[in-house]
Amino acid sequence: MTTTTAGVIFVLSLVVALVAIYKPFGDYMYRVVSGTRQSRVERGIYRLVGVNPAAEQSWGVYARSVLAFSVASLLFLYLLQRVQDKLWLSLGFDPVVPHGAWNTAVSFVTNTNWQSYSGESTMGHLVQMAGLAVQNFVSAAVGIAVAIALVRGFARHRTEQLGNFWVDLTRITLRILLPVAVLGAFALMLGGVVQNLSGGTDVTTLTGGTQTITGGPVASQEVIKELGTNGGGFYNVNSAHPFENPTSWTNWIEIFLILMIPFSLPRVFGRMVGQNRQGYAIAAVMAILALASVTLTNVFELSGHGTVPQAVGAALEGKEVRFDVSNSATFAAATTLTSTGAVDSFHDSFTALGGMMPLVNMMLGEVAPGGVGAGLYGLLILAVITVFVAGLMVGRTPEYLGKKISAREIKFASMYFLITPALVLIGTAAAFATGNNATALNVGPHGLSEVLYAFTSASNNNGSAFAGITVNTTWWDTALGLCMLLGRFLPIIFVLALAGSLARQQPTPASEGTLPTHRPLFVGMVVGVTVVLVALTFLPALALGPLAEGL
Repeated sequence: MTTTTAGVIFVLSLVVALVAIYKPFGDYMYRVVSGTRQSRVERGIYRLVGVNPAAEQSWGVYARSVLAFSVASLLFLYLLQRVQDKLWLSLGFDPVVPHGAWNTAVSFVTNTNWQSYSGESTMGHLVQMAGLAVQNFVSAAVGIAVAIALVRGFARHRTEQLGNFWVDLTRITLRILLPVAVLGAFALMLGGVVQNLSGGTDVTTLTGGTQTITGGPVASQEVIKELGTNGGGFYNVNSAHPFENPTSWTNWIEIFLILMIPFSLPRVFGRMVGQNRQGYAIAAVMAILALASVTLTNVFELSGHGTVPQAVGAALEGKEVRFDVSNSATFAAATTLTSTGAVDSFHDSFTALGGMMPLVNMMLGEVAPGGVGAGLYGLLILAVITVFVAGLMVGRTPEYLGKKISAREIKFASMYFLITPALVLIGTAAAFATGNNATALNVGPHGLSEVLYAFTSASNNNGSAFAGITVNTTWWDTALGLCMLLGRFLPIIFVLALAGSLARQQPTPASEGTLPTHRPLFVGMVVGVTVVLVALTFLPALALGPLAEGL
């Protein structure tokens, strides 16, 4: 069997598995976020934190709850790192330096999990388990909760209420992330991933910067790396390490875990708005973009573009031989189409055009299928922009799911879309203007790509890196930390503001002029708008970096 054939079978088997779980798993998540019954453990948590689970919140209160929880988490995680030398299970490590503690705290609270240090020589077990691993769960749950709040905005009418953040956070963590993490851990252990305390990955693949991190039980924590769509690992080579990812089978499991929640969330969307076909349309957009990316990444890597790859017959530099070129390319596409950031190969060693694809995936806004929750609400924002563009074409007030998209709604959607590109391009320009691009190991177009990748990854809360750049300095830790913080919470505020505006509206009956948003035409329009917006925004930067290198 050729490498290409094996790669095609690998991808097709993933597609079949994701299609198979779309309905049952999506329906399960729908019951979790829509149910009213509370378990005994959940009732205990609500009493402990003083929350009335029956009380719902307006978008402003929901947003303040998200921010309050995140600020408290950030301060706790920062303090934990700064006093780790005085803690149990510190392994004798010194406190993390202030700029490193800031960057890491922001990174994990924003579900980015970018690291600029080596985990096995920096973090004690307690910090990793009680601090970093906890955030791998709850930061992912925050993303799903915000997506559910936006869907409620579409589904509800004439109300200020979008649900209760604390209830959503608790249920998603206890009923979705934890159970699937346990099942996934058993699957990985059966595949050969070791389970011990002294070495392993964190409950999410935590990658980032030039180094990677975490600790704790390898198998169980490797799952959350994927489920929480985070990146990284206890070892510097991340998911290429045989303790974390020993076989092609475990590689398949990890990619499946990366994709299962975000690809199933459109089913939740369809159930909540009462039109399953709307969920199918959103899932179709995700699938088209994802398959296009996986295909192009594989083509660029398998073609071995470049003098040395062509001479040896393959682009094997930076690849783990257990996974070969195709499975490595598929993993790279999956990890950057989502906000995972885990790696089983070095993206910095990809061919010029192959390395461009992870960049493009993140520049799309990570919506195909995107991070857990973040992908769904990002794609719904693009759907809102699409119906607005369609309305301009026919001279009609745009509508989506019975809600009018007026100037107020399109302003929220536009601000959401503009935040991340602004952070990426301003951050990249600032690095060159201040001379901090000198920490890149390469010059010319590839050096630009390394800097551009760092800010794209941070601003989109991805966590992966080209790795050919030293970022454990005060300037880089501060700059990337700001991009992670602003790139996470400013969009969330605009998403919740949009949800509140939609929920207050009266339903608008469909008419002859209403654009059907469940048909192939609309699916194609959303795909087109997404690609065009990204091309208009980032093409000049890509032309100076990976495109110039490739040509």
